[in-house]
Amino acid sequence: MSQAVVFKLLGRRVRLGLIGGAQGSLIGPVHRTAARIDDCFDLAAGVFSSDPERSLISAHAFGIRRGYTDVQAMIEAETVRADGIDAVAIMTPNDSHYEYAATALDAGLDVICDKPLTNDYDSALALARKAHDRGRILSLTHNYSGYPMVREARATITGGEIGALRLVNVRYVQGSLSRPIEAEPDKMAPRTKWRLDAAKGGKSHVLGDIGVHAHQLMSFVCGRRITAVLADVGPSLPGRTAHDTAQVILKFDDGTRGQMLVSKVATGAQNVVSIEAYGEEGGISWNQAEANDLRVMRLNRADEVRTRGLPSLHPHAQRGTRLPTGHPEAFFEAFANIYTDFAELVAARIAGAEPVPLAQLTPNAWIGVDGLAYIDACLESTATGTWAEVVYEHDRF
Repeated sequence: MSQAVVFKLLGRRVRLGLIGGAQGSLIGPVHRTAARIDDCFDLAAGVFSSDPERSLISAHAFGIRRGYTDVQAMIEAETVRADGIDAVAIMTPNDSHYEYAATALDAGLDVICDKPLTNDYDSALALARKAHDRGRILSLTHNYSGYPMVREARATITGGEIGALRLVNVRYVQGSLSRPIEAEPDKMAPRTKWRLDAAKGGKSHVLGDIGVHAHQLMSFVCGRRITAVLADVGPSLPGRTAHDTAQVILKFDDGTRGQMLVSKVATGAQNVVSIEAYGEEGGISWNQAEANDLRVMRLNRADEVRTRGLPSLHPHAQRGTRLPTGHPEAFFEAFANIYTDFAELVAARIAGAEPVPLAQLTPNAWIGVDGLAYIDACLESTATGTWAEVVYEHDRF
């Protein structure tokens, strides 16, 4: 259906230029696969590495027609071609997001970018404002909100099925830093090295790497903003300087209470991502290990398990589903849902058409700004040992 929408608007696929994701990258193959699943994109060009030779070798290996050695060269060349790219996808270390996204936006291109949007609030806000002023799309690959049953959870809450919201709990824990890997830097994977480097990965590793995912998941499902936090953020292992754990008590703008635990020292945990939300009439529970199911709970009644693919689900969940029930979908498909929404938004902008309303729920630059404001508040709270306000300088949500 989404391919039909894009072709109806443009008569072709959206032409995409890739930035980052060379051979050996963890997330690069996820981006490329996600962009191809619904056949909405032509992967037309790319700069895959800061190493020019590696970039060109990767372009050839991936079957990308036009490989470039640096981002500026690609954007300058592509924007004067009749068949040039419409948008770029950024999957590089965090410290380069602002430069690459700003360059693309200034050239009139739309952007889809890995999280976090940038490493600091001011540059994130500047980037969001630039996208707004240029009239361009700037989306973030917060892929957990691409799961159909996460979308069902949002629709369940915003539709009032569990009543006025009271309590929210989100967890994102893994064990990738449960050992002191910094003691042997030569054995660390490159993607781990730069993430633990504050200059590249940001001032709080755990919050910038997985905390912003938990923040966006919570905000998306609940449809509310976090306004205040009481946080404890820092390293758990002796001698470690990088933050590996954050425990946060929080308040939402409507008075809802919440908790967040994000950690990389949960030994044996295999990327546990889960959310629970409780209202006056019931609750919902979702976890990534059982991504195709959403549990809906009500007082003194048996739990209801809603399964991906059922015709009774809300339109937003149905939109993100490709296969009938009994045929599981998971991480790649959820990532693809973000890409497909982005494709529809780009196609609509180019065609001067109104985008499909549900596509506009895809994570945008403003939620990226909010994620950086959330990090700043958590760090302030940790430093002072008291509650900290989450300060927003914009009204978009």
